[in-house]
Amino acid sequence: MSKTVFITGANKGLGFEAARRLVQLGHTVIVGARDADRGQKAAAEVGARFVRIDVTDDTSVRAAAADVAAHEGHLDVLINNAGIAGPHTPAGDLTGEDATHVFDTNVIGIVRVTKAFLPLLRDAESPAVVNVSSGLGSQALTHDPARIESQVVAPLYTASKAAVTMLTTQYAKALPEIRFNAVDPGYTATDLNAHSGPQTVTEGTDAIVTLATEDPSAGTGRYLDRSGTLPW
Repeated sequence: MSKTVFITGANKGLGFEAARRLVQLGHTVIVGARDADRGQKAAAEVGARFVRIDVTDDTSVRAAAADVAAHEGHLDVLINNAGIAGPHTPAGDLTGEDATHVFDTNVIGIVRVTKAFLPLLRDAESPAVVNVSSGLGSQALTHDPARIESQVVAPLYTASKAAVTMLTTQYAKALPEIRFNAVDPGYTATDLNAHSGPQTVTEGTDAIVTLATEDPSAGTGRYLDRSGTLPW
């Protein structure tokens, strides 16, 4: 069954590849992006519709939801993908302003977008929200010497992704009529890491696409990567 899917931060990287793959699978995809020129170009390239959205701005988020309401009328899947790495600053030099910027985008942005799109999700038959988290937000993985996650020091980004995963499980408990799941794309070559990741963007979007298209019986409140359930 074809689904209507909205993806934030979809003009490049994981969001763009997820949009491309979901369009190929026959779904109606809305590319959300802050930059109108890049967003329109990305949408045209994959055969999607573009809607401008800045997840750090309440007015922009509400306008995006209103746009989808006017054009599509409902939303089957919301993919909260937009995120930033934050400053490459030594831990001792990080400021409150740095933290506010990272959390405003990566965590509070999800709250803004989810609230604005809830009415559209509730109008869908089997609504789902996919929050793009990271293995870098897992205490289990970041303390496992065998995992690449244990070698990364990025206090604000990792803390924000831990918050994303917890936020997801709490939404899942609070709103059982909507499936909320978190995904770890894995170490994927994107702008976020200067394309240093060993995974391709296609591999990095495997779990995102799975969660966006799976049967509703698959469940809610889960934390997955392309290989299955992750420890947290």
